[in-house]
Amino acid sequence: MRNPKHKYLVIPGPVEVRPEILDAQAEWMIGHRSTAFADLYARLQGKLKQAFLTDSRVIVMGSSGTGLWEGASRNCIRDGKKALHLVGGAFSERWADVSEMNGKEVDRVTVEWGQAHTPEMVAEALQKASYDAVCVVHNETSTGVTNPIKDIAAVVRQNNDDTLVLVDSVSGFLGAELRVDEWGIDFALTSSQKAFGLPPGIAFAACSDRVLERAAQVKNRGYYFDFLEIEKSGLKNNTPSTPPIALMYAADMQLDAILSEGLDNRWARHTQLRDMTHTWTHSRGLGLFAQEGYRSPTVTAVANTKNFSVDDMAKFMGGKGYSMDKGYGKIKGKTFRIAHMADMQPSILEDILSGLDEFLETV
Repeated sequence: MRNPKHKYLVIPGPVEVRPEILDAQAEWMIGHRSTAFADLYARLQGKLKQAFLTDSRVIVMGSSGTGLWEGASRNCIRDGKKALHLVGGAFSERWADVSEMNGKEVDRVTVEWGQAHTPEMVAEALQKASYDAVCVVHNETSTGVTNPIKDIAAVVRQNNDDTLVLVDSVSGFLGAELRVDEWGIDFALTSSQKAFGLPPGIAFAACSDRVLERAAQVKNRGYYFDFLEIEKSGLKNNTPSTPPIALMYAADMQLDAILSEGLDNRWARHTQLRDMTHTWTHSRGLGLFAQEGYRSPTVTAVANTKNFSVDDMAKFMGGKGYSMDKGYGKIKGKTFRIAHMADMQPSILEDILSGLDEFLETV
C-alpha cells in the first residue's frame, strides 16, 4: 500500500526505496573500528563480489559515483600518459571533464547524444595512440543508451594489455548485464541510488589487481580516494575514513534480496520493464531517443514528438502520486525519462503508464 503523503519516484535517481530498506538504516550505531563493523564489512564484501561477478575486492566509499570517477582518474592514469574517454551524453562528458580537472591528458571519441559507442570506434582510436585507460559509461542516464561494454573491453584487451578498462555503471549495475571478471573490466564503479535501490550517499567499485599495480606507479593519487590506502584498510575489513554505516546496513539487507532474486532474473525483470515502456511509447505515437539496439533496460528517454509541456505532465502525474522526470540537460523537454529500475514491479509501471495515458488525453 503506497503512502498517500509520498510521491513514488519514477526519476532515474534517487529511485524509490522499499520501506524495509529505509528502516534498516535505523539499526543501532556501531563504532567503525569495532569487531561488529568488521563483520558488517566482511559480509558486504562477500555479497558485493557476487553482485559484481568478481573475485577482486569491492571498494566501499561514502560518496556519490562522481567521487569514484575522480578516484579512477587519479589512480589509473600516470603522469605523461593519456586516457581515452568515450563521450556521448551528460555524464560521460562530465567524467572526461573530471579527468582533465585532475591534470590528466584526455582524448575523446564523441558521438551524438542518443548514439552508442561501437567497438570499431574504440579500435580505430587505439590504432592512433596508446592510452593508460579507456573510460566508458555503461549506461548513459541522460540519454537511455547502453554501450556494448563486453565488446569494447574485448577490443581494448586485444590492442594493448597495458590499457585499463574503467567503467561507470552507475545506472546500469544490477539492472543491465555486467560481468566484471569475465568481460575483462579492471574497474567498475556504481552508486547506491539507481538500480541498486538504496538511498544516495554510498558508492561501490569492483577493483582489479591491475588497478592497484597502476596506482602504485602514480605519485599524486590524492588523499580520500587513494586506492592503495583503501586496500590497506580493506584487508582488515575496514575503511581509511569514517564510512556511512547506516547505508551499509541498508546495502547488506538489499543485497540479500538482490541475490535471492538472482542476477539473471533481475536483469530479465528490467528488460521486461523496458519492453513494456517501449511498447507503450510506440503505441502512443511517441519516439525513443536512444539508438535502436542500444536501449537501456533501466531508463527510457522518450522522444516528445507531441511537443507537450513536460512541466504539465509532471504536475498531472504528481497529482496521481508519482514524481516524474522532465528530461536532462540539452534534451530536457524534447525528451522525458521513465526510470524502470531497482525494485519496480510491472504492476507499478502499468499504473504509471495508465496515468500518462490520462494525461495524453488532455493534450
